[in-house]
Amino acid sequence: MSSKPSTPAREGSLEAPTRHPVAWKDPEFLNEESLFKELERVFDICHGCRRCFSLCNSFPTLFDAIDESSTGELDGVDRKVYWNVVDHCYLCDMCYMTKCPYVPPHPWNVDFPHLMLRAKTFKFKNQPVRTRDRILSATDRVGSIAGIPVIAEMVNAIAKTDAGRSLMDKALGVHRQAPIPEYHSRSYRKRHRDKAIEAQPAGETRGRVVLFTTCYGNRNEPDLNEDLTAIFEHNGIEVTILRQEKCCGMPKLELGDLESIERLKDANIPALAAKVDEGWDIVTPIPSCTLMFKQELPLLFPQENAVARVRDAMFDPFEYLWARYKAGLMKTDFPGRIGKVSYHVACHLRVQNLGLKTRDVLMLIPDTQVDAIERCSGHNGTYGVKHEYRDVSMKIGKPVIRRVNDATADHYSSDCPMAGHQIESGLESHKAPTHPLRLLRLAYGI
Repeated sequence: MSSKPSTPAREGSLEAPTRHPVAWKDPEFLNEESLFKELERVFDICHGCRRCFSLCNSFPTLFDAIDESSTGELDGVDRKVYWNVVDHCYLCDMCYMTKCPYVPPHPWNVDFPHLMLRAKTFKFKNQPVRTRDRILSATDRVGSIAGIPVIAEMVNAIAKTDAGRSLMDKALGVHRQAPIPEYHSRSYRKRHRDKAIEAQPAGETRGRVVLFTTCYGNRNEPDLNEDLTAIFEHNGIEVTILRQEKCCGMPKLELGDLESIERLKDANIPALAAKVDEGWDIVTPIPSCTLMFKQELPLLFPQENAVARVRDAMFDPFEYLWARYKAGLMKTDFPGRIGKVSYHVACHLRVQNLGLKTRDVLMLIPDTQVDAIERCSGHNGTYGVKHEYRDVSMKIGKPVIRRVNDATADHYSSDCPMAGHQIESGLESHKAPTHPLRLLRLAYGI
């Protein structure tokens, strides 16, 4: 069976990819017959191409099922396998951005991640959702409970014992060897104090930033935000936070829970847009959260002007610092040295098309060598902690882990702290990662 267009088409488009908005409120979006028709069309195109075989496990799952079918074509594959393909997609967008020659404006109009999002949304609406998945995607709610002082100590202690991890594996399906974060009762938002600094605009930057602290950066590794704030203030950039913030919504996107994303958007966007209108830029310490505001929310809510204003004011921290450096407003007197760094480039940073700004900023430090690794770590949001996907996630991340293990660098680092700990879990030495923000702060000696 072939569902490809019958008219001749180019081998691939040489034009820049065009991302269409997600029409998730259109009744056709959740129409089962329409969904499976599109799944069959796109899967058949992927079967004939196979350029993405080395990315996530969605593609090997699909291709193996086709190869092992009675016909050797998609029409021989049980539709139940389609859901396995969907479940292995963690919406990293790497197939769309780096591999697929048939993305729009090509007439075949293949957007594999958005099709997987559509299928995940259908599944969320029409099939039972595991308690584990609801818990893992409720990052701000879990953090607010686990961050209570006595509870935080108990949660962290249990998570460090074999018995505790065994219980979490059996009860929730969280793999006992997967890295899980600690919770801090003294969150970054409790620590932060505004410090008045005279802002100096430069290019697209205004020298004043709202730090969207993120669930992870606030409760799990508040030192990330501490380091970012210290670096920015050292460079004459004023830093403030919102009075309140909710999860950016990325964990809910992975689940296909788009209505929860809308509620989170309604809580965050008005406050962020108001700060943008007052003359503030926005940064977050987590690439996935930055991407949520830069790309995912604008594609889900394309008609909302406030969402677009937030998108246009959103920066990755090292993107922001590099812009300040180019304008002559970043300090480059580094009393410290960091040496050789094995640097993993997070997928959700790569798809922002910023170039290697983290590497470029770190290379401003004298005597620094940065080896950039542009491959997936295998962590991928909640994917790598789930019992059924842990082994696959480690297989995906193995080339990165090998590169780090063989590099014998002074430090290894990733913009995504969760990816860093995924690498740590596979290293022979189990040496901990050092986040790029911490490396820069060490070099500044502040």
